[in-house]
Amino acid sequence: MKEINIASRLELFTDRHLIDRLHGVNLRMHRPQRLPMAEHPVQGGYLTVIKDGELYRAYYRGYDPRYLEEKFDGNPGEITCYAESRDGHEWTFPELGLFEINGSKKNNVILAGQDPCSHNFSPFVDARPDNDNKTRFKSLSGTHPGGGLYAYGSADGVHWKKMQDGPVLTSADFAFDSQNAAFWSEVEKCYVCFFRTWDMRHGELRTISKTTSNDFIHWNRPKTIVTNLAGEHLYTSQTHPYFRAPHLYIALPTRFAPLRGASTEILFMTSRSGARFTRLFKEAFLRPGLDPARWGNRANYAGLNVVPTGPGEMSIYHAGSGHRYTLRTDGFVSVNAPYKGGELITKPLIFSGRELALNLSTSATGSLQVEIQTADRTPVPGFSLDQCPPIVGDRIEHEVSWEAGPDVSRLAGTPVRLRFVMKDCDLYSMRFR
Repeated sequence: MKEINIASRLELFTDRHLIDRLHGVNLRMHRPQRLPMAEHPVQGGYLTVIKDGELYRAYYRGYDPRYLEEKFDGNPGEITCYAESRDGHEWTFPELGLFEINGSKKNNVILAGQDPCSHNFSPFVDARPDNDNKTRFKSLSGTHPGGGLYAYGSADGVHWKKMQDGPVLTSADFAFDSQNAAFWSEVEKCYVCFFRTWDMRHGELRTISKTTSNDFIHWNRPKTIVTNLAGEHLYTSQTHPYFRAPHLYIALPTRFAPLRGASTEILFMTSRSGARFTRLFKEAFLRPGLDPARWGNRANYAGLNVVPTGPGEMSIYHAGSGHRYTLRTDGFVSVNAPYKGGELITKPLIFSGRELALNLSTSATGSLQVEIQTADRTPVPGFSLDQCPPIVGDRIEHEVSWEAGPDVSRLAGTPVRLRFVMKDCDLYSMRFR
């Protein structure tokens, strides 16, 4: 079995990439928990939330009655609005004065009118190492009936300009009329964009396509990524790099049920290369819930990006309703062990670093132990199971130690396996550091 070089990356158990054997344990999806409504929430379509240093920035679609008679792509009066937050929960709506709306320039609108970007403006902070600060923020926005997708850049996230006059992506085959999730990919070393298309080969189904670019201006022919179940429609993919492990893409697509009153729910998927999605779970990640309004036509969309909102907390925003949902940091999926116990053995790994840190949670009577093995599953002297004191507790980053201490540096660069023996425990992530 070929070894996997994980270096010092954080690795989550959202797929089976590192897993060789599971015995008595399983992979469990954890559903986000809805918080009480903020006093001043963000409510709007095609929501994007960015954590930029200590500031949270939100971009969303609003409406201006002034344009009700001037329709763009069949959507009247669309404007792009902006909000800020210091805690990720309560929001302010700055008076930017960029556009006159209803006779006043005191508003939080950053784009308005018939500009093509008004329909689905969804920015990101460009993580490309040599990126020009004048376009530190970027967005691919537009829709095909309005000419295609346009490239926008901004130095401050508020004042935006087109990076060229014409569209950078056009095709009669793609409408681009949904949220187009673009970002710089550290793992692919290029810009990528995921967007909704139609899969005509397996029935007329909404699905996901992807395109790439080296400069954000010249884009390759999009390719369809068929990840649908039979008869399943997938709306906005909401694909983005996970903030603690950018080599891992998180996707929160909306599943659309046209034969059930156009009801919707939000799913959970991941990808490591962008070429395909991994779906360990067919069940809904976010259900419509008790609110009857959430059972209406197209009523459930996740905002783009999962963002950190506390030392052990990350948040997902529900576009439209304004609710914020939280999960434990790295807490999408865990390796879950029942009270009677079980174990996980990884594939052969090559790592760099001096210690092993785990994100784990045990019960008061549960535990976790780690054994380091050779590639042929022989315990490494000094790192056997009986030399690892049982770990009990709940921590985002727990340093594993054996009788001789936590230092594993002498094994760095050598193929090893990790054996996790667990009881009444959840293991969320691991990294060598």
